[in-house]
This record gives sequence, C-alpha cells and structure tokens, in this order.
Amino acid sequence: MVKVEFLGPISKEPLEVDIKNLSELKEILKKDESLKEWLESLAVAVNDEIVAGLDVELKDGDKVSLLPPVCGG
Repeated sequence: MVKVEFLGPISKEPLEVDIKNLSELKEILKKDESLKEWLESLAVAVNDEIVAGLDVELKDGDKVSLLPPVCGG
C-alpha cells in the first residue's frame, strides 16, 4: 500500500491505496470532485523528494505528498 497525504489547504485525510505508479493515483483522484480544482497545479513528492512525471514507479510503503501551490511574502 502507498500512503497519500494532502498538504496545505487541501483538507482531506490521508489515504492508503494499492497502486504501482502516479498515473494510477491521478486516475483515482480525478474521481473526487473536491480535488479536481487542485489536480493540475499540484507538486508531487515521493518519499519527500519532488518528482516531475507521472511515470514514477511506486512500491509498498512509499509516501506520496500532494503539495498545492502557495503564495507568500
């Protein structure tokens, strides 16, 4: 299982999913209406390292963090 955590203003509880890559995760998240506004602007980290593509392979025990854009001064 892969743990998915939602950071910042995305107020969702972490979930655990049985997936093999980030593409599979995106397909799952697209079904959640409350996440649709975030999906195109999120940064994604796997095991605390930012990744750029959806082809990242995942294994049991990995942690995926979804980071929405932030602004500040």
